[in-house]
Amino acid sequence: MKTASQAQITLLRKLKQRKYRTIEQKFVIEGERAIDQVIENGVVDVEAIFLKASKLDHFKGVNKKLHLLDHRDFNDLADTENPQGMLAICKIPEPISLSQLSTTNGLIIATDAIQDPGNMGTIIRSAVWYGASALITGTGSVDIYNPKVVRSTAGATGILPFVQGELIDLCSELKTLGWSVMLLDGNAGAVSISDVPFQNKTILIVGNEANGISGELIDAGYQRVLLPTKSPQQYVESLNAGVAMSIALAIVNK
Repeated sequence: MKTASQAQITLLRKLKQRKYRTIEQKFVIEGERAIDQVIENGVVDVEAIFLKASKLDHFKGVNKKLHLLDHRDFNDLADTENPQGMLAICKIPEPISLSQLSTTNGLIIATDAIQDPGNMGTIIRSAVWYGASALITGTGSVDIYNPKVVRSTAGATGILPFVQGELIDLCSELKTLGWSVMLLDGNAGAVSISDVPFQNKTILIVGNEANGISGELIDAGYQRVLLPTKSPQQYVESLNAGVAMSIALAIVNK
């Protein structure tokens, strides 16, 4: 097994920043469970794995990709307070094209400026669990390859075909191709998601944690749906965006 090179250590450090993930088209996965799951899924290309000495016996059959990191470098590069001793550099999958997206069926999940990494990770994890067809991340959304997002997906990173862009433009174009658009919105005028029949081509959008769905999407006249509740409004004002999307997916997939 080779010791990690200085160039690899520098790359690991750079990949903490979104601009370098974009430039290099690579991202970092941290943690034993997440790395094991990504390898098992076989969707994301794992380029290199970095281990502390205590983890040298963990991986079998990937010796050419294994590199040793000393304790000080590992703790400096890890994104968690109590690192598990494993990091991996992976290639970011190619985004799906709009033409490819237009030919799919089922449910597409979209995020309108979701900024919290934990929320985004939960949305991705739930979307994979419930068999969503794709993910659209609107402008202003946290990078889905942010280390905290990747960790929150618990190994589901890379499973969903994805595209990034202006939601108002993408939804408008996909609508002309037969897709319906629904906005998860708890404000007056929205109807219960349980009462709305879902078509085979539906885009479901969850809004920003603080501001909800953007005004331009509301103004576009798309169907607004809310989650049914049995709690008086004074007890629970709203749900976490990741939880809200997870519940919506459960209802839609009944």
